[in-house]
Amino acid sequence: MEAAEAQSLNHKSSASQLPKPPGHAALGGDPTKYEKRSRRAGGGCCKLIILTVILIILLLLTIAAIAIWESFKRADMPNFTVQRLAVSKFNVDEGFRDKQSVVTTDLEFHLEADNKKNGMIGTKFGSMVLEVSWDDTNARLGEAKVPVFESKTGKKTELKIGTHGEADILRKGLAKEDLKLDAVLSGNVNFFWGPFKSKDYPFMVSCSAISTASANSLCNAKLYSSSAPPQRTSPSVSPAPESPKEDALVEEGGATPKDNKTQSPGEAPSPGGPDKQAEAPLPPPKVRAGPPVRLMVHDKDVVLDNGIFQATISKPGGFVTGIKYNGIENILGIQLPEDDRGYWDVVWAPLGTKGTKGTFDRIKGSIFRVIIEKEDQVELSFLKSFDPAMKGEVAALDVDQRYVMLRGESGIYAYAILERKNWPGINLPNARLAFKLDKDKFQYMAVADNRQRDMPLPEDRLKDRGQVLAYPEAVLLVNPVNSNFKGEVDDKYQYSDESQDIQVHGWICKDPPTGFWQITPSYEFRSGGPNKQFLTSHVGPSTLAMFVSAHYSGEELIPKFEDNEPWKKVLGPVFMYFNSVPKGQDFHLLWDNAKKKMMEEVQSWPYSFPASEDFPKANQRANVSGRLFVHDRYLDQAKVPAKRAFVGLALPGEAGSWQRECKGYQFWTQTDEEGRFVIAYARPGNYNIYGWVDGYVGDFKHNAPVEVKIGHSIDLGDLLFEPPRDGPTIWEIGEPERTAKEFFIPDPDPKYVNKLYVNHPDKFRQYGLWERYAELYPKDDVVYTVNVSDYKKDWFFAQVTRKVADGYDGSTWQIKFNLSNVDTKGVYKLRLALASATNAELEVRLNEPPPAPFIFSSGRIGNDNSIARHGIHGLFWLYNIDIEGAKMKQGENIMYLTQVKSSSPFQGVMYDYIRLEGPPSK
Repeated sequence: MEAAEAQSLNHKSSASQLPKPPGHAALGGDPTKYEKRSRRAGGGCCKLIILTVILIILLLLTIAAIAIWESFKRADMPNFTVQRLAVSKFNVDEGFRDKQSVVTTDLEFHLEADNKKNGMIGTKFGSMVLEVSWDDTNARLGEAKVPVFESKTGKKTELKIGTHGEADILRKGLAKEDLKLDAVLSGNVNFFWGPFKSKDYPFMVSCSAISTASANSLCNAKLYSSSAPPQRTSPSVSPAPESPKEDALVEEGGATPKDNKTQSPGEAPSPGGPDKQAEAPLPPPKVRAGPPVRLMVHDKDVVLDNGIFQATISKPGGFVTGIKYNGIENILGIQLPEDDRGYWDVVWAPLGTKGTKGTFDRIKGSIFRVIIEKEDQVELSFLKSFDPAMKGEVAALDVDQRYVMLRGESGIYAYAILERKNWPGINLPNARLAFKLDKDKFQYMAVADNRQRDMPLPEDRLKDRGQVLAYPEAVLLVNPVNSNFKGEVDDKYQYSDESQDIQVHGWICKDPPTGFWQITPSYEFRSGGPNKQFLTSHVGPSTLAMFVSAHYSGEELIPKFEDNEPWKKVLGPVFMYFNSVPKGQDFHLLWDNAKKKMMEEVQSWPYSFPASEDFPKANQRANVSGRLFVHDRYLDQAKVPAKRAFVGLALPGEAGSWQRECKGYQFWTQTDEEGRFVIAYARPGNYNIYGWVDGYVGDFKHNAPVEVKIGHSIDLGDLLFEPPRDGPTIWEIGEPERTAKEFFIPDPDPKYVNKLYVNHPDKFRQYGLWERYAELYPKDDVVYTVNVSDYKKDWFFAQVTRKVADGYDGSTWQIKFNLSNVDTKGVYKLRLALASATNAELEVRLNEPPPAPFIFSSGRIGNDNSIARHGIHGLFWLYNIDIEGAKMKQGENIMYLTQVKSSSPFQGVMYDYIRLEGPPSK
């Protein structure tokens, strides 16, 4: 029984135990250990459930974040509407000639960003620029850099922006109600939700036909998906039809986009920040209206035809021999040889040659290639390749001439790629593109609004009709074909201009009314910076695109290449534009239209169509921005914004070296009223930032080098220019703005008048003004008394030689001034700024006239020839001269300025500004 009970107990015990895991007995495991594992397993399940819930929550958050991000990537972005656009101030004042009027306006611009899908998404606007122009003249009226604006949340974000400006407009019959305003606002916008932020999207709003009566105008708003800055467009000229742009994500406002916007060359939308991706995609090209471009290749020439005009180019030489347009079989000079109608040329000399002379070389290609042949575009190459066996006979230079015809464009584009390899050294004084027109048809020339007129014929300059004056380019017309020109002087230098202002010039045929215009959308490829002067159009009829020139500068601005020095530069593209109006209409409309076309080309820069890889497109460039301040401690207690200052990128060098730089590219702009600037679309490379500020003497240079990289815009922040200054101003003569235009400019000799410049602001362009000095000062020279004399009346614009019976004499000018106190132990400073120098030597003396020892001599300086060539400036020179206080006298002092050299009527200097400073103040 006990055995049975024991068996029964054992059975109950075994029945009450949990099953053992497989292998448990074999492993000799302890049953209690298994029970502990079982309890831990139950706790693990709870943790697993919690972890799963957390993962699900994280997954949901991730999905939500992805959804928000995808909403950014989809067009879930602000829509732009113009809530209000009105002119709040509008003044018109009559001017001095042909009712030239000063127009002043204040523009109020209300922009509304409406994110219709999500009121929780914030909006941030930045890098904004508002620019204003008049739609009928393209005169730039105003520009405002707009501060960053941010709205945390809300479906609607409103910006209120204003700008003020004024412009001179030369126009007959000016009526206030006829003037209409164009405005373009551009910048970047991004939107955010909490920590999530989209990339910057460039946007643009353009409005047209704003007048005093319009509270709202025709406006068009676009937001762009790429990070590359949008090309600015103007609302003033209707473009060819466009295909839908994948780039434009949002488009509202009702008006058709326009292609023309007033903007100075070199300016562009503000940069989008340093995080821009390299080589952002470009917007799709326009689908242009018109017949397709046709190319016909013959044995000796090629013909391009786009249904608007037809161009014939010699093969393989690359000479443009014919342009058929507006019913005229050939608008080029059919009287001229075929290689003298449209051509590239250079002037070169062996390395080591002194002066500016050289061998004229009209570029003749030897290899013809078709680069692009499509319905929308044909690009042709005419390559002149250097043969080392021709050393000393031709320029050691490859020149690849390119011509481009586009569908729907009334004109031909031209550019050239100049390249040197391991070849003999040369000087390169001149490089240009020239076109010569039919002299029997094109007889009216226009260079600017107030510089246009009927012109003499080329035969009027020949010996039987003209008399050569002091140099071959200047001819007195004594028996011209058109007697209205009798007694006038013709000189091509009278039509020169500064690089920054040479954007469009050319000729008009009055029957049928037809225009031929040379348009330069950028001067980045010209030498010498924005105020370097070049030729434009002149009697021929000729029109020039100048790229390298020693005019108004001399040998200092000639590229000089050492033996085996490599070099490559793209000149252009420039645009030869043709236009017409129906018979009976005012032919002056051709000039107005040419200006509008010029602004369209400016806004298209850099062009997207050139095939050469040596011409970087917009997405292969970058912007450089910043803000410039100036501080002259004797004028301002604190730094002030450098208003309307010139700021530019040029090859590394010393302060001011940009004006003598001639091998690289330069990129310039002007600051706004707050000193802000954007240098747009600079090529990749290493540069320095340079500049100058009118009203302050000297040159600015930012010490840190600037490396421009593809697609990476640079914000330099605040920059400070401290102009040279030692002590307080005792006296000053002139205005520091790098020209002599503020000084006395005499009327010309009545025998040598160009009627265009009678009662004209550019009076200095008249011939022979240097000869008037001897007539006004036959024996004595200029004597200027500080606080008594007026430099506008009493300071001749140039210190030139005086003609005498057996030649020429130098001159000594006097500056008289009084000192009530003299610091005999201190050092005074004379700032002597010259606007020009031609084979001159300037000596300075104090209280002892020549031949007493001088306290300063410039040595022989300059060869810009600006006196002879009617320029009011050449290269800028600045001398900072110490004067010991012991040389000063209490009471009257006399400073003597002697220009010593005197072998020519053209030797001399032009002053920009003179200032005497006292010793530094304690």
